[in-house]
Amino acid sequence: MYSRFCLGLCLITVLSVIGCSSSDEAQREAEATFSLQPIEPRQLDGWRPTGAARALQAFQRSCDALRDRPSDARMVPDRPVFGTTEDWMPVCEKALSLPDTSNAEAQRFFSRSFRPYHVAMGKDRDGLFTGYYEPQLRGARTKSSVFSEPLHRPPTDLIRIHLGDFRSSLDGERLFGRVEGNRLVPYYEREKIEEGILEGRGLEIVYVDSRVDKFFLQIQGSGRVILPDSSLIRVGYAAANGQPYRAIGRDLIQMGEVAREDMSMQAIRQWMADHPERAEDLMNRNRSYVFFQERTDLDAREGPIGAQGVPLTAGHSLAVDSRFLPYGAPLWLSSYRPLTEDELSAGATPADTIDGTPVARLRRLMIAQDTGGAIRGAVRGDVFWGAGERAADVAGRMKSPGSYVVFLPASLAP
Repeated sequence: MYSRFCLGLCLITVLSVIGCSSSDEAQREAEATFSLQPIEPRQLDGWRPTGAARALQAFQRSCDALRDRPSDARMVPDRPVFGTTEDWMPVCEKALSLPDTSNAEAQRFFSRSFRPYHVAMGKDRDGLFTGYYEPQLRGARTKSSVFSEPLHRPPTDLIRIHLGDFRSSLDGERLFGRVEGNRLVPYYEREKIEEGILEGRGLEIVYVDSRVDKFFLQIQGSGRVILPDSSLIRVGYAAANGQPYRAIGRDLIQMGEVAREDMSMQAIRQWMADHPERAEDLMNRNRSYVFFQERTDLDAREGPIGAQGVPLTAGHSLAVDSRFLPYGAPLWLSSYRPLTEDELSAGATPADTIDGTPVARLRRLMIAQDTGGAIRGAVRGDVFWGAGERAADVAGRMKSPGSYVVFLPASLAP
């Protein structure tokens, strides 16, 4: 056992180092330029009712979650402009009272209940939008020569520290580590865990048949595992080791292995298949390692649970940086998505090409319900596309510029 006193000493050391970090100061300075710019509803790019009913259903799920928050809790701790839970409840109660509605009726609800604001960093409204999906893997409860790659539960010695509890300027920032003697040290990185340092602790939920599939499952954060008897289990993000996330696609570009314009999840997978002897070293460059929990509370027809604690809705749930935007907020997204081979074969006309990829316009009402390690910045989003091959195809190739407008309850309008 370690003492709280020892852990306190560790935190003092950690916080003193953080306090002297010029990079963190630069990041906080950049965050200070965050702004919301009011616009007229008629200025919304491509505002139309298509899909609004599905977005309303997603918003209703967020409202159910908001009911459980303290009424005086801020929606975003350091951003009073988003108000408190109490400020959002009238519009939530109205949404929850609506029966099944048409797209047009749902659009009217959002138009009448909210006011739109462009999200910007300084004068820049543009950012990067990517996609993610729910992978499906093959696995077994018992380790074998075929199923040998474990999905782990969080270890009991993993310490999670919310730095905002110790310094208000660091609210929203977290550290993960373990205690060694009387020191808080970083938790084991990916390579150490893959070498078996956690073996014998009973942390294994299930064993899957591919380390590469496991790696991409950790990037996505949740997934489905099909067992030998064809039964299904769902796993979701529970914690991470706190080591920095590294985008290995960038490494492949810098190594000259994949051209920048050809980079996608599919390109990374193909490179690993072509170079199996180098795949493990590449994956270990990303020291971040995700721990899972088994989700027995999910209907097979529902999406995985996002960071807000509600099931995600394919095509209408967006992962955002929760330091800037509140979970549950409606957003009008203006971006692009890759066209599938089936769409192109059927004669779909691309709106544009991005890095050689034919794309369609993506103008859609989304709900902020999730986050991710790579989702950093005020104008940065990750679209949840669902499960299955089509979702994987679109998500893996989506890498589009775009912007979004956040909807705030009319009562919060200045």
